[in-house]
Amino acid sequence: MRKFDFAEGEFYHVYNRGVDKRNVFGSAHDLDRFFLSMQEFNSLVPIGSLYEKSFNKKQPKGQTSKSEKRKKSLVNFIAYCLNPNHYHFILEQVAESGVEKFMQRLGTGYTKYFNIKNKRTGSLFQGTFKAVHVDSNEYLLHLSAYVNLNNRVHQLGSLASKLVEGRSSWGEYLGNASASNHICKNNIILEQFKTKNEYKDFAEEALLGILQRKIEFAETERYLLEELGS
Repeated sequence: MRKFDFAEGEFYHVYNRGVDKRNVFGSAHDLDRFFLSMQEFNSLVPIGSLYEKSFNKKQPKGQTSKSEKRKKSLVNFIAYCLNPNHYHFILEQVAESGVEKFMQRLGTGYTKYFNIKNKRTGSLFQGTFKAVHVDSNEYLLHLSAYVNLNNRVHQLGSLASKLVEGRSSWGEYLGNASASNHICKNNIILEQFKTKNEYKDFAEEALLGILQRKIEFAETERYLLEELGS
C-alpha cells in the first residue's frame, strides 16, 4: 500500500511489468500501440475506444467543450522507457488524481488490445502499477538517467535492443527524436545543464554507477547465499 497521496505538481517514478515476468511487447506494432495509448489516454476527458471519433458540438457560452478538455493532460511525461517485459515512467501529475486515472486507462486499454490480439484472457500486468514519490531534485536528475537508459541498465540482448529501439525518451533528450515522437516535457531536466551533451555525459556517468552497484549487490547476494549454505 502506498504511503503517500498523489498531488499536482509532484513527480513520480511509475513502473510495472508483465504478470509472471512475461513479455508485454512482442512486436514493434505492440510498442507502437502502447506509445499511441500513452498519448491518447492522457486527457482530462476519457476517450473511450482508442479510435473513437470525437466531434465538436456547440456548448453553452462559458462552458468548456469536451474537445477542449481533451487537450488538457492528466500528467506530464518527463521520461519513459519501454522494455519487452516492463516499463518505466517519470510523471508529473497536473490534474486531480491524474496519475491514477491515466494509469488505469492505459493498463485497461492496452490489456484489452493485447488479449484480443493474442486470444488470451486475464491480467497482463503484475497487479496495480508501482509508484515512488520523487522528493528531491537530485533524485529526479539521477532517475531521469536511469529511465532514459533503462534498456542498458538491464543489459538487454541484441533482439530486445532492436525491439525497444526508439522506445525511450533518450532520443528526445539528445534532440534525435522526430516531432511526432516528442512527448516529454524534459526542460525541467535539460535546463539544469549547459548543453544536451553535458546532460548526456551526466546520464552515462550515472549509468556506470548504477551498473557497478548492480554488480556489487549480486556479489554480496552470492556471498550471503554461500554462507547460508555452508
